[in-house]
Amino acid sequence: MTCDSVREMLGAYLDGELDANAQFQMRTHLAECPDCPVVYRRLSSLKDRIREGDLHYSAPPELASRIRTSLRKARNTEPAAGTAFQPWMAIAASVLVAVLLGLGVYLLRRGTNSELLVQEIVSSHVRAMIGTHLVDMPSSDQHTVKPWFDGKLDYSPPVKDLKDQGFALVGGRVEYLNNRRVAALVYRRRKHVINVFVWPTTRSTQPTKVDTLNGYNVVRWVAAGMAYSAVSDLNTKELRELAELLIT
Repeated sequence: MTCDSVREMLGAYLDGELDANAQFQMRTHLAECPDCPVVYRRLSSLKDRIREGDLHYSAPPELASRIRTSLRKARNTEPAAGTAFQPWMAIAASVLVAVLLGLGVYLLRRGTNSELLVQEIVSSHVRAMIGTHLVDMPSSDQHTVKPWFDGKLDYSPPVKDLKDQGFALVGGRVEYLNNRRVAALVYRRRKHVINVFVWPTTRSTQPTKVDTLNGYNVVRWVAAGMAYSAVSDLNTKELRELAELLIT
């Protein structure tokens, strides 16, 4: 199984909807792949949080009884002249319900994906801070850091040395974020370490978004077809300043 097919089936795998053969192939791939287990754990954690947070709703048993009673009454009631129920009404109602459900699922997923991305960003920052993997290429020279990514990523991330503006480049590394390999640029502002994750996107621009999680500030934006996420315990005002410097 390929990584793409595995990730498409992760939801069904978590819900126990796959046959025995597919489950075996999924377990085998997850045991051997270095990347897919990260996605699996994230989805599993989301499922646990939804269940523990009582975010589901079960219709009361009497609702089904009321619906059946209403349907029986509707069948036994003679429609008034000119108000006969037409088949197209049922079709239109079904289409409307489907559209509303689809819109609700889309909005829920969009919000959930954004929250998950912020959690990933903060987790990556914390792992880098508490371990020995802050940078793979330690250098303050942008002309050394930028070419280091060649062959390690399928794109060339923009790299700037902003030492004169108070944001010293420390180096770079490769991270797995947002379901792909991304560039992590490390800057230092006084005693604060800032991780800036950069990856390509189909969007050309996006207004700056600010989130706070577990005491860490996350500033996200899109510029020139690149998505940026800066995370640090530094205040949001200075993180926004860094964002402006990186896109100018």
